[in-house]
Amino acid sequence: MRIGIDTSCWWSRRGFGRFTRELVTAMFDESSGHEFYLFVDRPPEPEMLRHGVSIIQVDVSRPVTEAAVAEGNRSLRDVWSFTRSVSAQPIDVMFFPAVYSWFPVPLGLTTVVTLHDAIAEHFPSLIFPGRKGRLLWSLKMRFARWQASRIMTVSDAAKREIVEYLRIDPETIDVVSEAADPRFKPVLDSKERAAARERAGLPASARMIIYVGGLAPHKNIPGLLKGLAAAVDKGGIEDVHLALVGDLAGDGFHSHYEELLAMVQCDERLSGRVHFTGFVSDEDLVALYSGALAVTLPSFSEGFGLPAIEAMACGVPVLASSAGSMPEVVGDAGLYFDPHKVEQIADAIHLLATQVNTLEQLKKKALQRAAQFTWSRAARLALSCLEGAAAT
Repeated sequence: MRIGIDTSCWWSRRGFGRFTRELVTAMFDESSGHEFYLFVDRPPEPEMLRHGVSIIQVDVSRPVTEAAVAEGNRSLRDVWSFTRSVSAQPIDVMFFPAVYSWFPVPLGLTTVVTLHDAIAEHFPSLIFPGRKGRLLWSLKMRFARWQASRIMTVSDAAKREIVEYLRIDPETIDVVSEAADPRFKPVLDSKERAAARERAGLPASARMIIYVGGLAPHKNIPGLLKGLAAAVDKGGIEDVHLALVGDLAGDGFHSHYEELLAMVQCDERLSGRVHFTGFVSDEDLVALYSGALAVTLPSFSEGFGLPAIEAMACGVPVLASSAGSMPEVVGDAGLYFDPHKVEQIADAIHLLATQVNTLEQLKKKALQRAAQFTWSRAARLALSCLEGAAAT
């Protein structure tokens, strides 16, 4: 089978960029005789240069990851360049690892589009700061759904959200998965962990809870900050700090960093305890995870929650929202809270920071849980989805 793949979001630092890189690379390894045609808008990366892989570099005025941002849009000429490039290739099925970079394909070409979640439809006011972004997203989603032969997503929770908020037939949705890159494993070298903290501007001796991701409203970081402040009031966790790891400007997406910074500066329980690190490399992130008390995902919804798997692969438990995919992904390797209830967030933080036995049990479960998720399995499921779509 000849599989076309839109790999223009390969260079995104967001979760769907990592999903694209990891899944497509694993698909190369798991493939049995398939040919791949990668459509890119930058020079190809070394990982793309494989036997059986053809690279089609599309001429555009701006790469997708620079143009398709919260308050921007791609030019019609650039979109048409992708469409025209696909029509010139002899492919059997076209695969979009993220709807974010979708473009129209020739009519009649079997197409599979990945919807990582329906958060934009579930919480539109938290995702789009203006009407323009919401309108353009809605139009893209409408046309992408219309052209898609099948939909791929990353968890059963995401599938339920897609069915509820996008009204898509569940029989047309296939669930794959995500996993941690093999580089995410416990770093035992204390000097390496200390060096990573120093580069991130984090205190060396504090017990650190880490949040990794965008600083967008739907991530519920204000609720997390209020929960941490309430946990401090309970006593016994004076050395517990919070690191918010992620691009402060949102990396092209909606960010309310200024509001979060003001919350921290105005509360003496948080000032000096909460640290905004900005973007952190994967190498340093592995070391930061390995030396952390916990990782936290307090979101109102998550399609999958890749930082949870990455942290668990480093032997770190998760403080997680009970909404969305977190219970499905984290299993018994974490503590949960209602993201709308500050007191539950505070109780989870305080329990993990004060109960040594609970912490140690969750660390062991974290490693066991992470091992159940592999990119090889995700790639096999993805290829099965593509094969099934092409056969209909």
